[in-house]
Amino acid sequence: MSHDQSARLGLPYLAAGQMQKHVTLNEALTRLDALIQTAVASRTIMTEPEAPDDGRLYILPEGAEGPGWSAFAAGTLIRVESGGWTGIEVADGQLVWVEDEAAFVVRDGDGWSPLGARIGEVGPLERLGLGATADEANPFVAKLNKALWTALEAASGGDGDLRLTLNKEAPVDVLSLLFQSGYGGRAELGLIGDDDLSLKVSADGAVWRPALSVDQATGRVSFAQGAGRREITVLTANGSWTPPVWARSVEAIAVGGGGGGGAGAFGASGARYGGGGGGAGGVSRTVWAADQIAAGLTVVVGAGGTGGVASAGAGGSGSVVYLGSTALLLATGGGGGGLGGGSSGAGGAGGASVPNSNAGGASSVSAAGGAGKAFDRPDAPGGGGAGGGLDTSSVARSGGAGGDGGVLAVKAPGGSGGTGAVGGPGAAAPLNHLHWAGGGGGGGGAVVSGAGHSGGAGGASGAGGGGGGAGVSAGGAGGAGASGVVWLIAQG
Repeated sequence: MSHDQSARLGLPYLAAGQMQKHVTLNEALTRLDALIQTAVASRTIMTEPEAPDDGRLYILPEGAEGPGWSAFAAGTLIRVESGGWTGIEVADGQLVWVEDEAAFVVRDGDGWSPLGARIGEVGPLERLGLGATADEANPFVAKLNKALWTALEAASGGDGDLRLTLNKEAPVDVLSLLFQSGYGGRAELGLIGDDDLSLKVSADGAVWRPALSVDQATGRVSFAQGAGRREITVLTANGSWTPPVWARSVEAIAVGGGGGGGAGAFGASGARYGGGGGGAGGVSRTVWAADQIAAGLTVVVGAGGTGGVASAGAGGSGSVVYLGSTALLLATGGGGGGLGGGSSGAGGAGGASVPNSNAGGASSVSAAGGAGKAFDRPDAPGGGGAGGGLDTSSVARSGGAGGDGGVLAVKAPGGSGGTGAVGGPGAAAPLNHLHWAGGGGGGGGAVVSGAGHSGGAGGASGAGGGGGGAGVSAGGAGGAGASGVVWLIAQG
């Protein structure tokens, strides 16, 4: 033990009979002034200030300059008094507040370390705020832009794993992560009132909707609002298509073009048949794994057949889906309705498919023209109705009605058969976002003088056109068949 100064702070003692005791006392008080509740102005200022306040403290950085500062080593705690600078000897562990950094540093050998670097353990704490003030409701608050939790590596004494454990007291309690936007709840994930993992969402923070739940006992996942994504692309003209990246499978529906109706027969006498109705385009369906067609598809949409003018109706062309040069899916076009003659007016065949599509109606001279077919394939477009005929007694017959499209799906009515009038056009599917089949065109009515009435056009998509009615001076023209369509339905 020294008899000249105190053991810890090095404060000089007054000696018995010492002269000028005030000098020694003032030296001790000055040292206490520097070491008690120590606060320095800065530890980064490089140039000695010209007129600092008495008692001002600094920690000298490396390379500090000035007539007084240059006499001290970097890291020295110095104090100014009456224009003179004094170095203060500091023990290891001395805590100092740095005013221009608003941070504590600790004496560490000949240098200084941030307080946080010297703390190995903190706690227990009642509240902790990072960038914000913690309160009773939120005893831990962190206001920051990024955070990182990383495992302690084996090389650093850990095992490389990182597991965060969150615990609640009982099943009826809540253990969750609440995600907010503008401090309004938008999603909550966790064990919410039971021990099943669940996710619920909200648009306003007040009304919550369950999204999914995982049963703790079975692991079975259920979706309260359903799951999956479905996107329909409808192509009514040639084009290309690539499945979206989220798709897992692609369902394709191809419909060929409908056949045009045949023209009606004409003449002054004898049996004169109306033109046959055009057949509906064939329908083909399949499903592919999306990753097998990721290169993209080329689509050719079949055109509808033209209605006959003093001729049979033209057949519709097929719709084809290609992957490169390979045809993956084909829907054939419907057959054209036959030209009305003295003995028949045959209906066009339905496009080949499984089952074949709806055929067009055949003409008659003893009854109204045959209606276009609807039940040969109930989900397909309707066939065109036949044109009305004239018998040997010149009795005019009405045209046949067009077949309904999608008769057991989303029904598109066929066009009305003409009675002394043109055949009505077939209707398009009334809910074309749900189904695609159009109704067949109605057959035109026969006339006992002049030209027969025209058949109606087939409704989109793939329906057959109606046949033209028989006449005296000319037969009615057949109605055009509707063009095909291709639906591509991505599902994920």
